[in-house]
Amino acid sequence: MNPKSILILFAFIALAACGGKQTGDAASGALSGTVNIDGSSTVYPITEAVAEEFQKIQPGVKVSVALSGTGGGFKKFGRAETDINDASRTIKPAEDSLAKANNVDYVELMVAFDGMAVVVNPKNDWCKDMTVSELKMLWAPEAQGKIKKWNQIRPEWPNEEIHLFGPGVESGTYDYFTEAIVGKSHSSRGDFTASEDDNVLVQGVASDKFSLGFFGMAYFEENRDKLKEIGIDDQKDENGVGPILPTVETVKNKSYSPLGRPLFIYVNSAAGKRTEVQEFVRYYLTQVNKLSAEVGFIPMTDEETAAVKAKWETFITSLPTQ
Repeated sequence: MNPKSILILFAFIALAACGGKQTGDAASGALSGTVNIDGSSTVYPITEAVAEEFQKIQPGVKVSVALSGTGGGFKKFGRAETDINDASRTIKPAEDSLAKANNVDYVELMVAFDGMAVVVNPKNDWCKDMTVSELKMLWAPEAQGKIKKWNQIRPEWPNEEIHLFGPGVESGTYDYFTEAIVGKSHSSRGDFTASEDDNVLVQGVASDKFSLGFFGMAYFEENRDKLKEIGIDDQKDENGVGPILPTVETVKNKSYSPLGRPLFIYVNSAAGKRTEVQEFVRYYLTQVNKLSAEVGFIPMTDEETAAVKAKWETFITSLPTQ
């Protein structure tokens, strides 16, 4: 082999090694680092499923997923304590101001859809549906100490005390429900059993014949044998006539109104400069439709998915280099 051929061969080998290293890192688990996530208990099952699958192909990256509720998560996110916040609602102005005060820039990425289920105990044989007006009458702040029994909602229902269960006040589900039903976010009666852990709410309703609660429909699907969901009538015929139950179809076509909603992740721009975070989010958006459906949520359309992927790539391309 002549000297010129030898030089060409070495150059080819070096180029292959350099060019193949980045691809090999993504496929072989050579990435390292951490991805710190907190936030919504509703979005948690999706993010946890993505994190588990991602760490199988990238074992060098430690992905931690906690659930402080959307509001609690945004407090940490706004103080730059986390890389990603799971959110079952959009960020509030006060939360955005906290982030700006701490020089935290971010991008919002939709990841799935969810319907909020209103549920009762399976032994409840009188309540099959409620109107939005009846839910408001039950959950509004002025109902506390006054609306205590089932027959105060409808006279034909039992003269029995109603026991209410709902997400904690740091929950995005609570915020969304109160805004959609009561008309003002973070506004409701306070005499209900609250928990950031949806499993606590499930057990509470499942063990009490005279209970009523609400949480994401994914948790209802997981516990369908313990609970009974009721239809919701928004009394707007253009959205569908009569009570409507939350399903993939009714949430997507917006007939399950007003309790269908999109779900999000928010990514800190400083974290977005790190390769492990970039690859995690890419993997998240590639796998989220499959994994969200597996854990009971409603996937985005192909068009929505493509738009979110493009938004992420545009965002990280726009970040200033370190």
